[in-house]
Amino acid sequence: MFNVYFGIGFALVNFVLFLLCYRFFGRTGLYAWIGAATILANIQVVKTIEMFGVIMTLGNVIYGTIYLATDLLNEKYGEKEAKKAVWFGFFTLIMMTMIMQLVLIFEPAKSDFAQPHMEALFGLLWRLALGSLAAYLISQFADVKLYSLIRRKFPKPEQLWIRNNGSTMASQLIDSVVFCTIAFAGVYSWDVWWQILLTTYVIKFIVSAASTPFIYIARGYDFSERQ
Repeated sequence: MFNVYFGIGFALVNFVLFLLCYRFFGRTGLYAWIGAATILANIQVVKTIEMFGVIMTLGNVIYGTIYLATDLLNEKYGEKEAKKAVWFGFFTLIMMTMIMQLVLIFEPAKSDFAQPHMEALFGLLWRLALGSLAAYLISQFADVKLYSLIRRKFPKPEQLWIRNNGSTMASQLIDSVVFCTIAFAGVYSWDVWWQILLTTYVIKFIVSAASTPFIYIARGYDFSERQ
C-alpha cells in the first residue's frame, strides 16, 4: 500500500507546484510548466510501479497537468493561447528527443559512468518516441477544441468542472489509444494491449478528476496588475 499512499502525496505535490508556478509567474508560468512537464513525463514513463496488483508506468500525473494548463489558458486567455501552448510543448518534446539522441552518439570516456544510465532513460525506440509525439499533438489539440465546444454549451463559471473534465477525459482517451496503438500494437497480444490501454486511461481519468479543485483555485488568481 506504500505506493498508493505515496502516490496520493505525489499527486498533491504536482498540483501544488502547478498552482505556485501559475501564482508566481502568471501566463508565462503556464508555458514554462507545459515545457517542463512534457520532458518530465517522458522521463518518468520509463519507470514502472505496481498499484492494486497492476503494473503501470509513472508520468501520468505530471502529464495530466499539461491538460490542466491548456484548459486554464483556454478558460482565462482564449483558444488561441491554448493552441500556442500546445505547439510550445510539442517543440519542447521534439527538442529533448533530438538533442538527447545526439548526446548518446558521443563516444564516452573510459572513466564515464553515465552512458548506460542515459541510454536506459533516453535511448527509447523510435516507435515509442513517435507514439508519444503523435499522441501529444493529436490529443492536446483535441482537448483545446473540445474545451471550446463544451464551453458554448456550458458557459457558466460554476460549470468549469464540466468543461475541464469533459474535454480532458475525452482527449486523454484519444491520447491513450493513439500512443498504445503506435507503440504496442503487434508487439503484445491484443489481450495485453487492452490491459495496458485500460490501466493507462483509468489512471489519467482519476488524475483528471482529482485536478478539478486546483483549476478552480487557479482561475481565481488575479493578474490584472501584472499582465
